[in-house]
Amino acid sequence: MKYFHEKIEAKWQQYWAENQTFAASNTSDKPKYYVLDMFPYPSGAGLHVGHPLGYIASDIVARYKRHQGFNVLHPQGYDSFGLPAEQYAIQTGQHPEKTTRENIARYREQLDKIGFSFDWSREVRTSNPDYYKHTQWIFIQLFNSWYNISSDKAEDISTLVAIFAAEGNANVKAVCDDNIAVFSAAEWNAFSSDQQQKILLQYRLTYLAETEVNWCPALGTVLANDEIVNGVSERGGHPVIRKKMTQWSMRISAYAERLLQGLETIDWSESIKESQRNWIGKSVGAMVSFNVNNHEAKIDVFTTRPDTIFGVTFMTLAPEHELVAQITTPEQKAAVEAYVEATAKRSERERMADVKTISGVFTGAYAEHPFTKEAIPVWIGDYVLAGYGTGAVMAVPCGDERDYAFANFFNGTNGMPAIKNIFNRDISEAAFGEKSGFELVNSDFLNGLDYKSGTKKIIEELEKIGAGNAKVNYRLRDAVFSRQRYWGEPFPLYYVKGLPQMIDKKHLPIVLPEVEKYLPTEDGQPPLGNATFWAWDTENNTVVNNDLIDNTKVFALELNTMPGWAGSSWYWMRYMDAHNAEDFASESALKYWENVDLYIGGSEHATGHLLYSRFWNKFLKDRGFAPTEEPFKKLINQGMILGMSAFVYRSEDSKTLYSKGLIKDKNVHPIHVDLAVINDITNELDIEKFKAHPLYSDYANAEFVLEDGKYIVGREVEKMSKSKYNVVNPDDICNEYGADTLRLYEMFLGPLEQAKPWNTAGITGVSGFLKKLWRLYFDDNGLIVTEAEPTAEMYKSLHKTIKKVTEDIENFSFNTSVSQFMICVNELQQLKCNHRAILEPLALLVSPYAPHIAEELWSGLGHEGSISTVAFPKFEEKYLIESEKEYPVSFNGKMRFTIKLPLDLTAAQIEAIVMADERTQAQLQGRTPNKVIIVPGKIINLVG
Repeated sequence: MKYFHEKIEAKWQQYWAENQTFAASNTSDKPKYYVLDMFPYPSGAGLHVGHPLGYIASDIVARYKRHQGFNVLHPQGYDSFGLPAEQYAIQTGQHPEKTTRENIARYREQLDKIGFSFDWSREVRTSNPDYYKHTQWIFIQLFNSWYNISSDKAEDISTLVAIFAAEGNANVKAVCDDNIAVFSAAEWNAFSSDQQQKILLQYRLTYLAETEVNWCPALGTVLANDEIVNGVSERGGHPVIRKKMTQWSMRISAYAERLLQGLETIDWSESIKESQRNWIGKSVGAMVSFNVNNHEAKIDVFTTRPDTIFGVTFMTLAPEHELVAQITTPEQKAAVEAYVEATAKRSERERMADVKTISGVFTGAYAEHPFTKEAIPVWIGDYVLAGYGTGAVMAVPCGDERDYAFANFFNGTNGMPAIKNIFNRDISEAAFGEKSGFELVNSDFLNGLDYKSGTKKIIEELEKIGAGNAKVNYRLRDAVFSRQRYWGEPFPLYYVKGLPQMIDKKHLPIVLPEVEKYLPTEDGQPPLGNATFWAWDTENNTVVNNDLIDNTKVFALELNTMPGWAGSSWYWMRYMDAHNAEDFASESALKYWENVDLYIGGSEHATGHLLYSRFWNKFLKDRGFAPTEEPFKKLINQGMILGMSAFVYRSEDSKTLYSKGLIKDKNVHPIHVDLAVINDITNELDIEKFKAHPLYSDYANAEFVLEDGKYIVGREVEKMSKSKYNVVNPDDICNEYGADTLRLYEMFLGPLEQAKPWNTAGITGVSGFLKKLWRLYFDDNGLIVTEAEPTAEMYKSLHKTIKKVTEDIENFSFNTSVSQFMICVNELQQLKCNHRAILEPLALLVSPYAPHIAEELWSGLGHEGSISTVAFPKFEEKYLIESEKEYPVSFNGKMRFTIKLPLDLTAAQIEAIVMADERTQAQLQGRTPNKVIIVPGKIINLVG
């Protein structure tokens, strides 16, 4: 009976599907365990072998936990809104829903082929109306909430309205817009409804505001920072500029401190936590106000070094700062405007990363030092960002390297004074940026103080004169929530006199309308501006034709859509109760599952997705909808599986292609080669296939310079990518070697968190292991398992493996388990083990890693049903306790034979047995040894 992986894997995949083997219950008495993979986006390219790495790891844990008696929730779904599908729709005219559906079908086919234990009954898709109706509802909750600093949580907006009506806003502590006018209760109650709505917009957790955004004219949409690479759009490589637009934003900044503190309560890698800490960017310092000469304006600056205020020699504003246009003098206007325009073409990320380029322009304006009343020139420079702090810095060149470089670069030009030194330290070569080891000088009433005492003193004095106060600042900015795209969640709102009105929950979802074109309209409106049925009838509570808009009963709906992260910021909760039509999840389901026990995904989501998810979870907890503060208890970032690219080497004129070993000292250009035209094991190019390949038709008549009659390609490890032609399709591996081989091999490649290269040549060893495993149970005639009692050595091999595999899964060290399986099978093969008492537990041990063969082995052993919930073997120490020792017996240090003796013998007993052994007598030939050295359990050595 041979091992045919094709039949076995198809059989058990069908069995699992028909029997809903992995469906989780929301009412189980078992302890719960929730293991989740990061939401995949279904691209048209399908999966390559790098994608399943994290899924295989999570599946091993999910299967292991089922064996341990847990009720395991291991769901899967699709983050199916997004820019790629929209761009494809623009290019082809196909509806994004159609291509997304086709892509999902392809993903599902591939995922099923690998044998994952997903609970497919809970599948969700963010682009389905029955899903995004709840995303729309969460948006409405955010709109109807404000952040109460006193209670340190989000509360219903009605509680704020009640405070306004009773006492006005003078004593309200809220996260809100800056510079809100103070009003009394009487004034609030006298305001019109429109006036009250405008004020409330300044407090709501999602709000409309004019915001600096990354605008991509070619794509016609706003892009998030992580959608921009090297100043151009990741999708298509189009230029991106900074532009002010009225957008929906979310006050994630309200949660900055809680997001920071929450990191201490979760089991994530330190590198991911540090990424989030840096993104949140907490700074403790002071807010300082500088009056602008000849203007009523003030420049507010946040600084972490208020003790250096007497060292300020100039100020720098971000080019986008709202005061730039107001304070720039006529003489400097042209230069400033040109600089502002140039800066708009660079992303914030690019500006932050570029520490070498120094550029800026003097505005011609001067600010007034709050203590010395000295005139301080005001510059603009792209190293200052509008979105960080106040978008302005007080430049202290003697204490800051960037200010120092800026001052020296513009030294001697109009508006750049000489550097002042306020430290008793030399700054002739560089700024002194330390917070210790100095005394302040040239600093008026701060002279002689250090950093700590100087900071305390200056804040006291700033507060006395009303020019500043102590302040904690965060780099984290409110998140722009509008996208000028078609393929995204529609906002559930319409506008009355320019003010947003939310649509009642019972009328959701507001379904994405049909449009003829997926591009922005001719007058620059988002793609939804092309919709003809996109107006809200407030009497009939339905979407109607735009022609009916009368701004009395029928009003315009929002034309923007939500960003891609909207649906992925709460999806783990939908899995808990995926078919609930009324609520995003029932209270009982949320209470039972609570949050995710293990989350596995790529480190590229360190800030964006993970911060937004934590923000939404905390918000829903505040409002009583979520049971826990943090969504993901433990997070593991899997490393990449890298592709082994192949190259041919062309001459300058492209007429000659040199084999890899012949390129030394030649002027050649490497060209990526499709892996389909090479032998992946021997690295030999199939020249005829290469010539016939449409990508390489230009080389059909080229001369191929061979080595030993073969063209050997070059190989290099790179990121697996279609553009590098180094993608390996998991379907091919499953077809040729089997899904169990793929699963084991991906784990065998190395530690889960590390990047590792794919090498198809190595997969044959894993395939051979599974065949060896099979032959322990079956020969050509069928089952060979006996009921005989195993030997001590057999038990020892098994229990070593139980111990190792259990520890490895608990520690997520899956690669070393595969090695242990191989060792164990080799040992059992040598021991001629076909004993049920060993082979039944062995099938269970293998089951999380290679589930198809494990199911077949379990069935072959005579069991009914699936192996998936059978109890995992337990390690017993007694089987590893040695009762005997095979001693090497040496004569004058040279080992001559071995003898097996009980370990509990004394040295005298051992000596007596050894001396009586005929092999000893043969070695001694009648002599008496001078010395007999015996260390029980270790050595026997006869000397002389």
